[in-house]
Amino acid sequence: MDGLLSKLRSLDAYPKVNEDFYSRTLSGGIITLASSVVMLLLFVSELRLYLHAVTETTLRVDTSRGEKLRINFDVTFPALQCSIISLDAMDISGQEHLDVKHDIFKQRIDAHGNVIATRQDAVGGMKMEKPLQHHGGRLEHNETYCGSCYGAQESDDQCCNTCEDVREAYRKKGWGVSNPDLLDQCKREGFLQSIKDEEGEGCNIYGFIEVNKVAGNFHFAPGKSFQQSNVHVHDLLPFQKDSFNVSHKINKLSFGEYFPGVVNPLDGAQWVQHSSYGMYQYFIKVVPTVYTDINDHIILSNQFSVTEHFRSSESGRIQALPGVFFFYDLSPIKVTFTEQHVSFLHFLTNVCAIVGGVFTVSGIIDSFVYHGQRAIKKKIEIGKFN
Repeated sequence: MDGLLSKLRSLDAYPKVNEDFYSRTLSGGIITLASSVVMLLLFVSELRLYLHAVTETTLRVDTSRGEKLRINFDVTFPALQCSIISLDAMDISGQEHLDVKHDIFKQRIDAHGNVIATRQDAVGGMKMEKPLQHHGGRLEHNETYCGSCYGAQESDDQCCNTCEDVREAYRKKGWGVSNPDLLDQCKREGFLQSIKDEEGEGCNIYGFIEVNKVAGNFHFAPGKSFQQSNVHVHDLLPFQKDSFNVSHKINKLSFGEYFPGVVNPLDGAQWVQHSSYGMYQYFIKVVPTVYTDINDHIILSNQFSVTEHFRSSESGRIQALPGVFFFYDLSPIKVTFTEQHVSFLHFLTNVCAIVGGVFTVSGIIDSFVYHGQRAIKKKIEIGKFN
């Protein structure tokens, strides 16, 4: 048994020195105190990293198919009335959403940016007494009102009871409304007068749209849009204006849900139009993003980058449609963010590395200082004897 204990004692890698042979110095005490402070600071830093989740980023090819892309927006037009702004969306698959009204809200604002009124954009308008029937006579008490569509009806029994109904029927036919006062519904509702009453006002339009997850564009422009000879056009004649100021401020623009750390580069972007006519374009590259938090809650969202271009109405060129256009394309690469905790073994390894590393370095410094002091003392003593 004594032999076994003796063999184990011979394996001791930490031989002990009698305390009588210790030599404690002032420099050693200072170095010990400084190294202890460094160890403590590094330990606290490592502990914070261990207690808080870290985010791991990976890149992979986006193989998702058939998904929808949600676009959230909040845009202010200080010089365009709410009654003339429309929102259209279209993509390369050929799907179009013209004059989108669902989940879209408009706020009339004055010249100082104060809200005048808020309404959800919707088809419809007020009805007046004794309107003109589609057969040409005036509405009688015992009749049901059915307004004329002025040749734009899709069936004989279709009714256009409001100015908006007539304009929508014209849009589907690809026709433009040259003079709203010639339409009984628009004249009764005071369509042109309401536009004149809103002169000098602005509009804050916000909401969201859902589109196919393919390349496409959406835009804010005056007038109703329709297809004419396979060309997307807007009917600007009813407003009887020579120019449209599309100065705007993007309060918020995002593709998908919010997730921690997301940066939307167009939030707060502002542009002021100095020419009388023009089209402002944003070219956006959308990057699909998946964020998984520490509780394994998955958020499907997107990030994006953007470049800008203003197209003015120059001589010798076709006049640009006034409006703000957002052209977006999808990146084939998906970014994945995953929150996770550092493992305890990793934390323990780093703590041991901190303690051992600081202890070793401080020992080297102490040895250098101690032997340097001894060498200097010897030289001083030799100098005295000489």
